[in-house]
Amino acid sequence: MSARTTTGSTWLGSIALLAALVALWWVASNAGWVSRVFLPTPQATLASLAEGLRADLLDFTWATVSRMLLGWLLASLVGVALGAAIGVSPTVRAWVQPTLEFIRPLPASALLPLAISIFGLSPGMVLFVVAFGAMWPVLLATVHGFATVEPRLGEVARCLQMPRAAFVWKVGLPNAMPDILAGMRLALTISLIVAVVGEMIASQSGLGQAILLAARAFRASDLFAGIVLLGLIGFASNALLALAEKKLLRWQRP
Repeated sequence: MSARTTTGSTWLGSIALLAALVALWWVASNAGWVSRVFLPTPQATLASLAEGLRADLLDFTWATVSRMLLGWLLASLVGVALGAAIGVSPTVRAWVQPTLEFIRPLPASALLPLAISIFGLSPGMVLFVVAFGAMWPVLLATVHGFATVEPRLGEVARCLQMPRAAFVWKVGLPNAMPDILAGMRLALTISLIVAVVGEMIASQSGLGQAILLAARAFRASDLFAGIVLLGLIGFASNALLALAEKKLLRWQRP
């Protein structure tokens, strides 16, 4: 079976599963298995989505996406820079690794009260928490990528008296690129989650605030419309980054 046929079968299976889930949702809501106060019908959700996009839902979506992307870019830049500085030196890795393992498990949402006390209820506070939460997958993936460089390549670089910066750019970064891109894909998902949570807690304009207000007003169709939009944002951003990863790593394919 060719790779194209396998890919086509995978897509058909994914579409069939999604259609089955939507059908189950339709049956459960229309048959009254779950009250429509909590589970609206798919058609009501689509109507709320269309109406919201004609009103202010598009502005809320743009606010969330821009916050997510900016936090993700900051996290990627800081994570790659720090990860390269740590990963290229075994001594620095030995010193810093315990501290990284201590800070890494801290949920970004747990730092929201601290961030609020420092930045207040401002867009900068949400951006800081998004960048902090999304930085760790990139940082740890970069450290791992640089730490796994073939030792003989380091010996060759020393024999050639290659500067450290040149070694990082020409040897370490290409070796770490698969790990870095994998970390960036995970960080993009985290940045979306933290952006929504930050908007809910800090009352910042965005899909998080729109979903929270819909839930408080028992507008189930509006709530589900926001959730559908978040799913579409996550799916589209992950697909675009996967495509970029495929292009950037095409030199790895035989």
